[in-house]
Amino acid sequence: MATTITMPALSPTMTEGTLARWVKQIGDTVAAGDVICEIETDKATMEVEAVDDGRLAKILVEEGSENVAINTPIALLAEEGESVETAAQGAAVAAKPPVVPAAVVAASAPASAPVAQAVPGPAPAAAATAAGGRIFASPLAKRMAGQTGLDLALITGSGPHGRIVKTDIEAAIASGTGKADVAIPEAMPVPVTAPAPAAAYGGPVGIAFAETMGIPHRVEKLSAMRKVIAQRLTESKQQVPHFYLTVDCQIDSLLKIRKELNEKPTKAGRGGKISVNDFVIRAVALALGEVPAANAAYDPAGLVFFERADVSVAVATPAGLITPIVKDAGAKGLATIAAETKNLAARAREGKLQPADYQGGTFSVSNLGMFAIKQFEAVINPPQGCILAVGAGEERAVVKEGALAIATVMSCTLSVDHRVVDGAVGAEFLAAFKRLIEDPITMLL
Repeated sequence: MATTITMPALSPTMTEGTLARWVKQIGDTVAAGDVICEIETDKATMEVEAVDDGRLAKILVEEGSENVAINTPIALLAEEGESVETAAQGAAVAAKPPVVPAAVVAASAPASAPVAQAVPGPAPAAAATAAGGRIFASPLAKRMAGQTGLDLALITGSGPHGRIVKTDIEAAIASGTGKADVAIPEAMPVPVTAPAPAAAYGGPVGIAFAETMGIPHRVEKLSAMRKVIAQRLTESKQQVPHFYLTVDCQIDSLLKIRKELNEKPTKAGRGGKISVNDFVIRAVALALGEVPAANAAYDPAGLVFFERADVSVAVATPAGLITPIVKDAGAKGLATIAAETKNLAARAREGKLQPADYQGGTFSVSNLGMFAIKQFEAVINPPQGCILAVGAGEERAVVKEGALAIATVMSCTLSVDHRVVDGAVGAEFLAAFKRLIEDPITMLL
């Protein structure tokens, strides 16, 4: 019987996507791990790999189709020994949506919709384990499990003969099961709630206003990424109690050391010049090491304190804002951070980031200094507890030893989730950050 290929959930916030392009065509041979199509998600255009072998028998969703809900059948794959014609004829039966684990349904269903009851699933994960201890899983599932720290032995397989496939890994990630140990997670999944009415985002109301008033205008359709940005930022401002702390940092010493470092011969593969933002990322990571209470997230079940600093860096792209991550930034030198941020920013603008590049993160940095913005307050990126907004370095009058002087000053504002980080903790973090920025040689030790 034909295997049904469904629209995958390629990010925690994805509820639907656009089928951008079919890489494989009807009749093509497909091996597990082959790229079969490209999906435009709420973050980027991503390649989808097959989890089973066979031949593409029927395409159920054509290229360019928008708003395709996750778990919707998009194609049929003929199994070994089955003809393409026979598999295609069974489309009406094979295209029936598979049973979705209750955890996945709960994460993707609108808040007002009833959650489907759990249906008895396939045999437990032990059924996918051979006598010799081997666990049967697709290559893609193994790779995803390795990237997310899941133990395949703890995951139930829904593929043929209990084989663990990609959808099983996604379900485990969504439900928080299958972790290899009980360590604190890198980040907590963000619950997806029902989107607010379009009017809340200036949709039809804005269009109607322009048309009624006769104002010349154009309408640009919302991309999947822009819809999610609108929804998440609205939820953040409505549900997260923000407060703000601002500190002024004198960066003349930092600029001097940066100039000296950038004038030194660059080693191959180091990624070029070091920016002020690279110093900021390292200072944030080191300050979080000194004040770990600021490296936290809120959950109704308890406060989550992260044991390493994975710094999300806001990058503007034509499709919208995305935050790739410099993982364990406190353990990396400035040259390594510079190379990683340059690579991540380039791939973000080209839409080539992988989920592992932007999913997670424990603290965010948003820098508008290059646009000569003096100071701003950023919106927290849930479930993170803080985001640091960095303004431009500019010459200002300051008082040094009782006399007026000129210094290059950079204003930085910390947006804080008051449910998890108190004012004193936020102030302690900013004090550590300011000390590192103003005495940058300590970041090189």
